Amino acid sequence: MKTIGLIGGMSWESTIPYYRILNELTRDTLGGFHSAKILLYSVDFDEIEKDQTAGEWERMGETLANIALTLQNAGADAIVLCTNTMHKVAAQIEAKISIPFIHIADATAEAVLTAKITKVALLGTKYTMSQDFYKDRLILKGLDVIVPDKADQEFINNVIFNELIQGQVLQSSRDGYLSIIDQLVEQGAQGVILGCTEIGLLIRRQDTSIPLFETVEIHAKKAAQFLLKD
Repeated sequence: MKTIGLIGGMSWESTIPYYRILNELTRDTLGGFHSAKILLYSVDFDEIEKDQTAGEWERMGETLANIALTLQNAGADAIVLCTNTMHKVAAQIEAKISIPFIHIADATAEAVLTAKITKVALLGTKYTMSQDFYKDRLILKGLDVIVPDKADQEFINNVIFNELIQGQVLQSSRDGYLSIIDQLVEQGAQGVILGCTEIGLLIRRQDTSIPLFETVEIHAKKAAQFLLKD
């Protein structure tokens, strides 16, 4: 079994499912008392959030790249960044390490295309929805990507940072998200990428008939495939 290096804490609410899914899939695949070999470095998200607000992406990239190198030196065979937004600095991380970096957008695009969907809506933080680092990665894989308008992006972002990261799951916010999803479906979306690792805490598959692509689950399963590959 290989060892996965997780960079988590962005937020810790969404890091927990990574640990659970990796261990569940390892147990189910290998049986017995097997569990996943994991190295976890969990950051203080307050520091990251302040740098995001200030636009200090290069500094954040250097910080996360150094953490990835620390995990590599500790014995990790691959790095998993347990957040969508911070994949904006994926290139800095990849440049620092010599082991594989399992990119969340690549894993997600693969899952969407496997479902035979070509036009997809992307929900996430305002950085993920308004900037090109994530959308372009999906487009390069052959997907047509649409995002909510600016007002809806602000609503989605506020719920993420002011509620979900704080562990609050409100029905009023779920209703707001579902209304936005309905609008995106009217614009032709065949599926919806939950492109922030906290959104899966709010929107569940039973809440809508449109296919949902939960990036935490997809990313963790991709990491498990690497972990268990001969």
